[in-house]
Amino acid sequence: MAKSKKFYAVARGRNPGIYTEWFGPGGAEEQIRAVKGARYKGFSTREEAERWLGNPSTEPLKSAGKAERGDASVTENSVIVYTDGGALGNPGPGGYGAVIIDGDKRTELSQGFRLTTNNRMELAACIAALKTLKKPSDVVLYSDSSYVVNGITKGWAGKWRANNWMRTKDEAALNPDLWARLLELVEFHRVRFVWVRGHAGNRENERCDELARKAAAGPGKIEDKGYIRK
Repeated sequence: MAKSKKFYAVARGRNPGIYTEWFGPGGAEEQIRAVKGARYKGFSTREEAERWLGNPSTEPLKSAGKAERGDASVTENSVIVYTDGGALGNPGPGGYGAVIIDGDKRTELSQGFRLTTNNRMELAACIAALKTLKKPSDVVLYSDSSYVVNGITKGWAGKWRANNWMRTKDEAALNPDLWARLLELVEFHRVRFVWVRGHAGNRENERCDELARKAAAGPGKIEDKGYIRK
């Protein structure tokens, strides 16, 4: 089994040095994002990182690890989005949280709802984040919802729409109002959806979870008009 990368050396970036976190404020990814010609590499030990930093190779990072980068095609112009959502009781009071990183600009969003479901909040988080981008953009969107990621990447949502929102011949697809809005935004932007494991130490994913929970439990919740009570 390959050793996990725990140290990230940045030779060319905003603040060259060695970092112990890839994602999140102050992490290595923040140092090289939108930096043309950035040079960086991941290592299993600090000693290896320091040795490379003293005489960095000419190759950019190839081994930061797919787990840290989400195996996504992040370019210097990519907008990075993290989303999360949930409902207390499912259905129950719910909320979503989103973090949008566009170059040096960082935006956090959240909203609570009186009665909704986990899946509706996961979808709502993606919609709210993408709606903040007013012009067509390259986006890498990280979500811990298999429902959302598979719905887009495996083409399920597009098929449901083409079949008049029927999941099968006899079964209607759930949440067609939100899927329709998300598909419109995905077609307006160029979005790469990447699944990340929830509650696994990813700072931005954890931040979205915190925002969603506070919104679900706090004041100012609104009605989820599209939720159909059963």
